[in-house]
This record gives sequence, C-alpha cells and structure tokens, in this order.
Amino acid sequence: MPRYRVDVADAHAHLFRVTLTLSRPAPAQRFSLPVWAPGSYMVRDFVRHLSGLRAVQRGEPVPLEQVDKTSWVAHAGDRSALTLSYLVYAFDASVRGAFLGSERGFFNGSSVLLRAEGREAEPHTLQIGKLPPGWGLATAMPAASARHRFVAADYDELVDHPFELGPVQRLQRLGFKAGGVRFEVVVTGAWPSFSADRLADDMRRVCAETIAFWHPRGAAPFARYLFLLHAGGSGCGGLEHRISSALVCARRDLPRTGESARSEGYVALLGLVAHELFHAWSVKRLRPREWASPDYNRENHTSLLWFFEGFTTYFEDRLLLRAGLVDAAQYLRLLARTITALAASPGRQVQSVAAASFDAWTRYYRSDENTPNSTVSYYTKGALVALAFDLTLRADGQGSLDEVLRLLWQRCRRRGLTEPDIEQALVQVAGRSLRAELQAWVHGTDELPLQPLLEAAGVRWQQSPAALAQAVGLRLSEGAVSGVHVRSVLRGSAAERAGLAAGDELLAVDGWRIRRLEDARQWLAPGVAFELLFVRDERVRNCRVDPACDMMPTITLALSDAPGAAAVLRQGWLGA
Repeated sequence: MPRYRVDVADAHAHLFRVTLTLSRPAPAQRFSLPVWAPGSYMVRDFVRHLSGLRAVQRGEPVPLEQVDKTSWVAHAGDRSALTLSYLVYAFDASVRGAFLGSERGFFNGSSVLLRAEGREAEPHTLQIGKLPPGWGLATAMPAASARHRFVAADYDELVDHPFELGPVQRLQRLGFKAGGVRFEVVVTGAWPSFSADRLADDMRRVCAETIAFWHPRGAAPFARYLFLLHAGGSGCGGLEHRISSALVCARRDLPRTGESARSEGYVALLGLVAHELFHAWSVKRLRPREWASPDYNRENHTSLLWFFEGFTTYFEDRLLLRAGLVDAAQYLRLLARTITALAASPGRQVQSVAAASFDAWTRYYRSDENTPNSTVSYYTKGALVALAFDLTLRADGQGSLDEVLRLLWQRCRRRGLTEPDIEQALVQVAGRSLRAELQAWVHGTDELPLQPLLEAAGVRWQQSPAALAQAVGLRLSEGAVSGVHVRSVLRGSAAERAGLAAGDELLAVDGWRIRRLEDARQWLAPGVAFELLFVRDERVRNCRVDPACDMMPTITLALSDAPGAAAVLRQGWLGA
C-alpha cells in the first residue's frame, strides 16, 4: 500500500515536504508525477516545482534514474520498504496546483503526489504531518482512525480530493443539507462584513435544484460534498472533484451583512457553484469514454468538451433561475452576454466547437493574441448549442434537454459517453432525428439559429451599438496608470485594416488623450472614422480607423408579447 506524508517544510519559502513509502517495490520501480490536473485540460508539468528527490531502503540510499521529464526509476535492492522524499515549491494561488504561505496552504494531489506506477489500483493513505501551530485542514477525503490521516481506494481517488490548510480560526465552516446530501462550505480570506448565512442559504438553493435536476425521484450518488472557497483580491474560477470542488472568488463578490441585492459578481459566484456541482455528475461520473482510464503523463483528448463544459455552462444559469436566485429578465441578460461574446469571436467561423474541444490542450488553455481569431470557446458556443437543442426539443413539444441529460446519465455513467450516445438520446426525446442539427451546430462553423428559436419562445432579440473597442475589433487592457494596450485585433475588423497590432499602446483619438477608449464616445458619432495616435516599439504612430462596416452589435434579450404556442413554450422554458 503506498503511504504518503505531507509536511509544511517552510511556509515562508513556500515548501511542502512529501514522503512516499512503498512496501514491496519492484526491482526497477517507476514513479511519475502527473503533468496535468483532471478538469483542467493543459499540460502544466508540475514536476518543475519538485526538488531534492531522494530514495532510501533499509536506511541506505537507492539509485534513482530519471527516464523522462516527469518519471524516475528506483533500482531497489530487495522487496523491503522503499521511501522517497522530496520538496514541492507551492506558490500557485489557483485551484489547479499547490500554494503555501504564512497564512494559508492548499494543494491538489496531482501537483504534489508522485505515482507509484503499477500500484495505482491499491488503497493509498495520506498523512498530513507537520503544520504550523494552530493550523487545521479541510478535505473531503475519507478520514482514517489517526488524526489527519486519510485513505483513498486508489491513486485516482487520492488525487481527486484537494486540501485546504490554515489557521483554524480562518477556516470559516458553513453547513446545510439539500436533496438528502450533507454539504459543507469552508471559506477563507473573506472580509469581516461577509454574510455567511446569506451565502449558505443561496448555495443550499443551488444545490437542491442541482440534485433535483439529476434525480427528480431518486438520491444523489454521494452523501456528503465539500466546497473549498478562497476569497482573494480578484478572480473567479473553480475545479471540480468527485465529492468536492475548489473555488476562488474576489472578496468584493461575497455577500455582505445587511445587503439584500445580489451583485453581478455574486451571481457569477453562485453560477460557479452550480457549474462545479453539476460536474459531480457530468464529467466526474458521466464522462467521455476516452477518460475511462486517464493517462496522467500526457494529454487526454476528447471532442466532447462542448457537451461536458458547454452544456454545464448552459445549465449553471438555468439552475439559478429555477432556484429563484435570478428572475427571467436577469437570466436573459446573462444569456445575451453569452450570445454577444460568441458573435464577437471571429474564430467561430474558423473552427467547429468539436474541433475546439479536441484542441483545448494547445489552444484554449494556451491562449495568445490570435486565439479569438483561430478558435472558439467550447464553454461559450457549447452553452449556445445546448440552448439551441433545448428550444428545438421544447418547440417540438416532445421534451427538453433536461430529459436528454438524465437519459445519458442512466445509460452511460458506467461505460463512458460517446457522441453517438448523445445523438441517440436526442432522437429518443425528440421522436425524430436531429443528426443534421448535430452536424451543423457541433461540427460546422455556420451561425446558430438562435434568433428564430428565441423569438418563437416569446423572447425579443434586439441589437444595440457596441462599445467602441468591440465595434472596431479590439480587445484591450485598460488602466489609469498603465494606459490602453491592445491585447488582440479581431480578424476582418476595422482595427486590422487600420494596421493595429497586439501590444500597441493607444494614446489619443482625434487629438484627445484617452485613458479609456470608450471615453471617445463623448464626441465620436457611431460609424464615423477617427484618427488614432498610438505607440509601437517606442515609436509614436498614427492611423485612421473606419468602423463604418464593422459595427459588431451588442445583443439584448427581453420578454415580448407571446401569443398562443409561444407563451406555452416560454412558460415551460423560463417559467415566465
């Protein structure tokens, strides 16, 4: 049985010490560290943070041979216990790796725990050893009898339970029950004004709706679930695990005592909660067939991220609507934002969402200034493909996308999901073939028929003038001190025709100094050309930008008068 011990070696130096003891090692026992974290589809080469690797057997050093960038072979002398020890530098404040400082620690097992190859199927134990005085921990990994000792059925489970460490008084614990499941939320980094009761109540509503979605008449496949929520200065993101998830948010987005309104940032946080919990079914249990046995040493490709991430993105907002945390008008604003984001991505006309799923490892997670022009987000377009299927099914009067997902859960959670499974489930719910739609929307690059589908559901589609940067095809980073810098120039845009490029610093419009490009709206008429002064490679230049043909509109959605069938369809879809 592989046995691990993780100690805080030096919090100020951000160093964990990891000790792995393996009984009965092979004569040439191979060890490796994963190159990626399940749920985050990019090779991250966590091994770059490992140092000081040593192996000992019967108190004597054992030769270690490094065979590739992430693997070693220990040439054991006999079958007696072999012990490896090493340091891990931990300064990644995201949910994907490991972090250690004087006030907080966190790690995902995939970033710190070497794998004893050939022994993955055995039970694994993990002991959290030396901690600073007054520190505690939180994890969903099942506890063993000893203090801070945990047990996992195999290596896959071992690395699927993140750990949060820190002073006990700063691990703020909330709890509630929903859908027969006991939920715990551990919050770190919140301001004193944070309303824990408000967060717990709203999360309870999200969790109850999520369980009811998957199991209208049954029970969830787990009895307990843990959210690890760290509040920092900025950011919003999460990573799913089988009975837990790690979340980060901006402190300002947490609910505050005495406030009743839900800010835009707080709604986004609740959507993140819904998204990561939804993954406890879709991805962690219902998964692509290609991921039945994940390979931790290389990319694990699938063309189905449009389903697993995109459909989850669609349902995260719908769960907020069903829980009463947003109303129909707010929901439509969220949806309109997604539609506008897709429309402002020229890459949607270059790459299908299925191809974008397969290329996630090298494109989406390795974005650069050309990413908007060369690929499409499987989150964004995948969510709108889900919308198109949902409205199509509802318009046919045969069911909804909810039923498709529940059908796939029943059929495929044990054997893995394929695209033909999705097609067959659509046929069963629709009562007709939707192969043409699947091919066009998932494997094609034509526009999705969202406007007619939404108008048929009693939703008015409107276009309003875009922000100036969007209208001319620029993505910017702006700051009062740092200035206005071009991050991307969109393909076929006025900015591209004017000769602008990523890295340019914008100085003035028509002779007026700008700190935000949108400020030029004070004197520019829509669609009228203007002179732009900018800096490139330390030289001041100018160009003429003509947005006349490029007005990328902002899409807005609103409830409209809905006669007859449209009213019935909208009632079933929005409850409005």
